[in-house]
Amino acid sequence: MAPVTISPLYTAHATAHGGRNGKVQSSDKVIDLPLAMPKELGGAGGTATNPEQLFAAGYSACFESALRLVAGKGGKKLGPEVGITANVTIGKTPDGGFGLAVELQGILPGIPRDEAEKLMHAAHEVCPYSRATRGNIDVKLSVAE
Repeated sequence: MAPVTISPLYTAHATAHGGRNGKVQSSDKVIDLPLAMPKELGGAGGTATNPEQLFAAGYSACFESALRLVAGKGGKKLGPEVGITANVTIGKTPDGGFGLAVELQGILPGIPRDEAEKLMHAAHEVCPYSRATRGNIDVKLSVAE
């Protein structure tokens, strides 16, 4: 599939130094965080973040915005209790490299399960993160009990 051509609206800039055991900073310095390899990957862990957590944070925020957009277009207003949890997993691929998998869990209290699942699938079609990762990583959608 050919890449989608976009008309730019905003560009974020961030620079990392030191890789997984370094630091990441946005150009406006709103993000200025130390990075540490998680213990599960052989690192020290601790209070620093890592690329998977940053990806999970961005994907969950973007996906929730897409969810609210599709709900609104369908005449449904979602309250502040609605949310998205993104679980980002890194693991080994069959070729010996590394890959990612994502589970997006919708927190949609008071919305019937079938309707919540439809909203999740509709959001998955329009979310820029979902569009960017489609066909590249496994993304599972679920609704919290």
